Amino acid sequence: MKCLVIDEMHDSIKPLLDGINVEYDYRPDITRAEIKEILPDYDGLILRSKTSVDADLIKDSKLLFVARAGAGIENLDEELLGKKGIEIINAPEGNRDAVGEHTIGLILNLLNNISRSHDQVLKGQWKREENRGYELGSLTVGIIGYGNSGSSLAKKLAGFGCKVIAYDKYIEELPDDNAQMVNMDSIYEETDILSLHIPLTDETRALADNEFFSRFKKNIIFINTSRGEIAPVHNILNAINNEKIKSAGLDVLECEKFSNLSHNQVKLLEELKDTGSVLFTPHIAGWTFESYAKINKVIADKISEFLDQYNKLK
Repeated sequence: MKCLVIDEMHDSIKPLLDGINVEYDYRPDITRAEIKEILPDYDGLILRSKTSVDADLIKDSKLLFVARAGAGIENLDEELLGKKGIEIINAPEGNRDAVGEHTIGLILNLLNNISRSHDQVLKGQWKREENRGYELGSLTVGIIGYGNSGSSLAKKLAGFGCKVIAYDKYIEELPDDNAQMVNMDSIYEETDILSLHIPLTDETRALADNEFFSRFKKNIIFINTSRGEIAPVHNILNAINNEKIKSAGLDVLECEKFSNLSHNQVKLLEELKDTGSVLFTPHIAGWTFESYAKINKVIADKISEFLDQYNKLK
């Protein structure tokens, strides 16, 4: 079994693959053209976000599996891989705690004006009353998506005493008691703080549009640590201007390579920054030293399980 690794990975990937008897070539500097040329020689592919796994890339391959070292798999053509019988492996378990903790950090920062008051103090301003905060325990947190990161957030919220409600279209019953399962009408009615924990799919793209935000009864704190395309910048800006969002914590944007922003995207982002209502982080919610290693362990374990099953069927 031979595997090609095309992205920079935590050093643990090498002994982990050795431990499950997978031969590998570690090529984090490889180009897409080079991948296409040599991929037919491999049974497996491990990547993060270097390139899209599409018909053009795998047309001549004999791949048995594609493993993405992360949670999202939007850069993989799921339908195509499914038709070709290529197993898709990802690792949402690896960074769920990191995402949950980062989300808590964004929420507490916004509730207590931490970043804003820090900047004011550096400028010689000591504004206590203007930065009076809110206690998380007095509020209702709504979670959309109760998979790995959504459930991790709910578990971490349990100690704050707040009410936690959750909606997940694909779960009939929550796997724990850390949240109350509700429908979307209750999310719109009760939520003070909304946090998205859903993958980017055709169904969720631009889900958080103008109509979506207009349906909330309260002016909410909005948190997005999932994917930027789910909540387009112009919709967030409109919701802030219409006072449907009073503040937001954004770890993701539609376009995260600033050099690739269009003129209109630059303008919208500047307007969003100028509201003073948004706390930005650069897609680091799941990006901890611990998750970097955990993701490798999850990937290796799942590859091992897949190969065991594959060998039994041979």
